[in-house]
Amino acid sequence: MRAQMQRLAGAKWKGLFAALFFGGIAAIGQEPFKIYSLSVVAFAMGLGLVLEAPGWKRAGLLGWMVGTGYFIVGWSWLVQPFLVDVKAHGWMAPFAVVLLAAAMSSYWGVASALAHFVRPRLRWIALPVALGLAEYTRGWAFTGFSWGGPGLIWMETPVAQLAAWVGAYGLGWVTLAFASAIYVAIYGRWRMAAVVVAGLVLAGLGVLADQRPLPDRADAPIVRLIQPNAPQHLKWDQDWVMTWFERAVALSSADPDGPAPDLVVWPESSIPSLQGQAPGLEAQAYEAAQPARLIAGIQRREGATYRNSIVYYEGPAEPAWIYDKHHLVPFGEFVPFGDLLAKVGIRGLAQQEGFGFSEGTGPEIHQLPGALGAVIPLVCYEAIFPRDIRGAEGRADWILQATNDAWFGTFSGPQQHLIQARFRAIEFGLPLARAANTGISAMIDAKGNVTASLPLNEAGFLDAPLPAPMPETLYARIGDIPFIVALSALFAGLLAFARRKSVDPVTAPL
Repeated sequence: MRAQMQRLAGAKWKGLFAALFFGGIAAIGQEPFKIYSLSVVAFAMGLGLVLEAPGWKRAGLLGWMVGTGYFIVGWSWLVQPFLVDVKAHGWMAPFAVVLLAAAMSSYWGVASALAHFVRPRLRWIALPVALGLAEYTRGWAFTGFSWGGPGLIWMETPVAQLAAWVGAYGLGWVTLAFASAIYVAIYGRWRMAAVVVAGLVLAGLGVLADQRPLPDRADAPIVRLIQPNAPQHLKWDQDWVMTWFERAVALSSADPDGPAPDLVVWPESSIPSLQGQAPGLEAQAYEAAQPARLIAGIQRREGATYRNSIVYYEGPAEPAWIYDKHHLVPFGEFVPFGDLLAKVGIRGLAQQEGFGFSEGTGPEIHQLPGALGAVIPLVCYEAIFPRDIRGAEGRADWILQATNDAWFGTFSGPQQHLIQARFRAIEFGLPLARAANTGISAMIDAKGNVTASLPLNEAGFLDAPLPAPMPETLYARIGDIPFIVALSALFAGLLAFARRKSVDPVTAPL
């Protein structure tokens, strides 16, 4: 079989299509399919092609194709935002997924090429290490785009709980390392036995992490999450905009079947005015939530800048605090070199005025009354970045995500966004409340379990007790830097032992 894989890796076009295919199948572990076992096998075959490449250039090209296939399938929902306003942005849709996937997989291509400089016997170790570093880079470079990492395939298994120790990035590296080992194990019984043991250890560690007890909370405050279900193409339509607002008002004031809520949360940009410019609307929203307090998403203007914000109201129109989104979506909420690109018709998908929104000062923790404690607010996209939680000074009692997933369609985007929010809860040992315009609104406990939710594309409200936080996790204390340093040192060490003499690619051991 190895000789066949080597021939396939060297075949000009057939090898590239095979790498693209295996990468695409590897994405089946993500939402909405969630077949993690098939994903691991596909990763093993895709990495196997890279390992058997006849040279570093070919290895880089094959790695790039594996990544491209993985991201094209995993990010297929990305066409949806461009179809909201077909006239303005529809022409971009055919390029959105393919170009972004090709750009992001270039990190995988560079990592695969570099791993080929390690001696063949150690290359199966070097490749996942290099890819792990590539994933960290993808999540940080040029503001980052960490959506859909390999570690997320484990969400519905105990293995996901390892994110409390190593984070989603670390779990992604573990996934790729395990896949690489599976490919190498094909060529020897002892290797297969070692991989089986490694798989059992991985599962055992996941079960061990899953045994961490969730704290009881007898006095849990009740949080009401509002889901007005405004379709994106009608959300700002002048004939409909007050319909969505009045629906949110009605849902806020609805009589609960159980205990009355202590806090009402509206999703991202759900008050249809700039903050402070239509005080009657803000007062109406505040009164509807009474006697509970209100947190709502609203846009605001500050001088010549516009911000995407979350506001906590203690009075009819007087915010007690305001959080401004600081991690903006490139080409969504702002456009790099916007004044230049506007001349050729390229504007941010979500921008209402000028060249888009301006970023806030950074992650913040804000205090709420009584048992609600301290909260760290996140707006939409910020929930995919662990650093947007770690960057806050101190530790919150819970995480709040106000989002508008109507941009993402219905097939996989909202579901994948929810999975990433659940991983943030695991990583930091904090419950997370998620208010989403069209769904999926949910209450999530500190181990990433969904304790209550509203279905996608249904209007309604959800009254759910706020779970208790767990003790601070290892990942919350140390973050990603130690892991990045360790992987970098390991890769540097492997490169130091690189062979300079030529090696027969057929007989060289892996």
